[in-house]
Amino acid sequence: MTAYEVHRTAVVPADQATVHALIDDFHEWTAWSPWEDVDPGMTRSYEGAANGIGARYAWSGNRKAGTGSMRITGSAPERVDLVVDFEKPFKASNPTAFILKPVAGGTEVTWTMSGEHTGLAALFFRFMSMDTLIGKDFERGLARLAEAAKG
Repeated sequence: MTAYEVHRTAVVPADQATVHALIDDFHEWTAWSPWEDVDPGMTRSYEGAANGIGARYAWSGNRKAGTGSMRITGSAPERVDLVVDFEKPFKASNPTAFILKPVAGGTEVTWTMSGEHTGLAALFFRFMSMDTLIGKDFERGLARLAEAAKG
């Protein structure tokens, strides 16, 4: 097993409440998630609460998009916690957090994902880091979040 953590931080030029609303409602993710464009034919479903704790989002797409789900496990003005469960192309469960901090010029957002590689994934990730694999996606997502927050 190999543990990892990926994180990126950016300032979003909007107030904390606006940024929180974009993260806390999976319906809003289509406007900013870096993975929304991976598969135009991807199917999505929403269950549970409309937003906040108990909200759930599932997707199924082509090989690159894969199959999985997310659920919000914690929600406060300064933080949104979720668990991302991947089914395909590999199984994984990843605690993920968005930490929001008011700063001059907007809201500092830190996006963090952690997990452990096991089985074949552990072998694969001996040669590639998760930071290399998804770090740029986090950067693109934060930039798109900033655009979406402008309205």
